Amino acid sequence: MSGPLASLKVVEFSGLGPAPLAGQLLADLGAEVIVIDRRSAPADPTDINRRGKKSIALDLKKEAGLTVAKAMIARADILIEGYRPGVMERLGLGPDVCPDTLVYGRMTGWGQDGPWSHTAGHDINYLSLTGALHAIGPADRPPVVPLNLVADFGGGTMFLIFGLLSAIIERNVSGKGQVVDAAMVDGVPAMMGLIHSLQAQGKWGTQRESNWLDGAAPFYRCYECADGKFISVGALEPQFFEELLEIAEIPHPGPKVQHNSSRWPSDCASFAEIFKTRSRAEWEKLFEGTDACVAPVLDYKEAPNHQQNAKREVFFKDQDVSQASPAPRFSRSTPQRPASPGALGGDADAILTSLGYDTDAIQKMRENGLLT
Repeated sequence: MSGPLASLKVVEFSGLGPAPLAGQLLADLGAEVIVIDRRSAPADPTDINRRGKKSIALDLKKEAGLTVAKAMIARADILIEGYRPGVMERLGLGPDVCPDTLVYGRMTGWGQDGPWSHTAGHDINYLSLTGALHAIGPADRPPVVPLNLVADFGGGTMFLIFGLLSAIIERNVSGKGQVVDAAMVDGVPAMMGLIHSLQAQGKWGTQRESNWLDGAAPFYRCYECADGKFISVGALEPQFFEELLEIAEIPHPGPKVQHNSSRWPSDCASFAEIFKTRSRAEWEKLFEGTDACVAPVLDYKEAPNHQQNAKREVFFKDQDVSQASPAPRFSRSTPQRPASPGALGGDADAILTSLGYDTDAIQKMRENGLLT
């Protein structure tokens, strides 16, 4: 193994959404991540969240299955689970029965407590309850769902990883592990610090598409081009705005009235007319190498081929599946390219052998249906 997290051992309980991505990102940076699955299945190269991980499929309803799981946890630094509160305890694998040096990561939408903690939900629900969803989208239509990037993966995965690694650092001081309660309804508001500040300062309204970062401003939005494709404009600073106007030959009084919001509707309309006079490729060529903060809106297939992404190898293909390279990057402890997603349960023999089980014992487990 290589990478800055090569010393970490992680046990992940299979699930969906932010917890598997957290395990993948840890594995990307070198951590040994073993997934405890419910049942075996063939390898699926499209299941990117499983890349770089190992897998064992156990029947946790059997005492022998719990014994194996506990042995795995005893060797681990981190446990990751994304079930509703109380599920792990009912399995007999709650924090109280785990080693006191373990960092126990719990990933949920609502958190481990509160009146909604046992209620089902998804990214859109967590996003809506935090005030974030209300701010996204056009003023005259319902809020726009930003995929499941903001709550699941921004407020969920990233804060889970932040908490896990923080607890590992603290363990180096105290010698003790702890439970990390990562909730999306905590993480999303934490990412909204700038918006909360602007609201407190009277510089941000609650109406969608009325503020300088939500598509209302002509200098921070997307425009359709002559070929039906789109270009993004983010010329916030006055010098960048001036360059935008000059290159695009947009008639305008200039940066002095850039933030006069009473002009924005008419400016957006005039900017839209101008951007629709050329194709996206033509605008790309005009703005190439400038500080006007203009970039093409690329689709999934186009993005890997853009010269900036290609030069940095932002994407790579594994078994013809395009995916992101490990991030961030390190000057010294560079991780290897992630291994392809393996079969569910495909590493059972190696894992059990490392725990001290011999060939006969492993065979009996299979005969008894312990390895599912």
